[in-house]
Formats: sequence, structure tokens, C-alpha cells
Amino acid sequence: MTAKSTLYTAKVHTEGARDGGTSRSDDGRLDIQHSLPGSSGGGTNPEQLFAAGWSACFDGALGLAARKFKITLPAEVAIDAEVDLCAQEGAYFLQARLNISLPGIERELAQRLIETAHSTCPYSKAVSGNIDVVLNLV
Repeated sequence: MTAKSTLYTAKVHTEGARDGGTSRSDDGRLDIQHSLPGSSGGGTNPEQLFAAGWSACFDGALGLAARKFKITLPAEVAIDAEVDLCAQEGAYFLQARLNISLPGIERELAQRLIETAHSTCPYSKAVSGNIDVVLNLV
């Protein structure tokens, strides 16, 4: 798919890997050290970064879905993203769960909002068919 217009380009320079590497954005707003998942290292890991980016993007997609359905989302909307790094027979892969809280919204409508957001969120589109994803209304 060719973009008709690019809205934003993130530029991040990474040196090193999961254990002690660093990543820094060209504007300096992101400046992190990497550490292995589950270690006591002072940094973060790609799975945490992916979970943070996806949950923030999904929240925005929920806002777009709410406008489509002509409703206002409650201020207490929350998304707990869980991204698993898995291994099977020497191959690594991801799987994920998005636990979405939409307090005060009727369950059927909340489920429709979640499905609509999942079909429009760029992160959700990127992983579609590539990793197992479970959407939980909590």
C-alpha cells in the first residue's frame, strides 16, 4: 500500500541489542537503555515499548470509533496491553492481549467500539494475521 500522505515519521537510532543497547529519537524525546525482559537492568525492552505504543494508538482508535457511533467515551478508559515473547522449537514469536476498560458503556456497544477500533488502529492492522491477539472487555 502506498501512502497518499505521510502524517509523521518516527526516527530512532539504535545501537546494541536487548542487553545494554540504547535507542534515541532524532528529537531527543525518547532516550532509553535496553535490558533483557525480566532482568533487573535499568532499561526497558521491545515488548514493553510495543505494548505502550499499541495501547496508546488503540486508545486513539477508540476515540475515532466513538465519534463514528456519536458517543462520548468516559474519561476512565484504560487499556492494559500484555505482549508475550514466546519461543517454540527455537523460533521466537509474539502474542498479545488488550484488556480494555470502557466503564459506563453498555457491553454490546463497548464490544462494537472495540471491534471498530481494532479494525482501524495501525498497530492492530500491522499485527493482523501475524500474531495471536485477544481483545478482552474488562
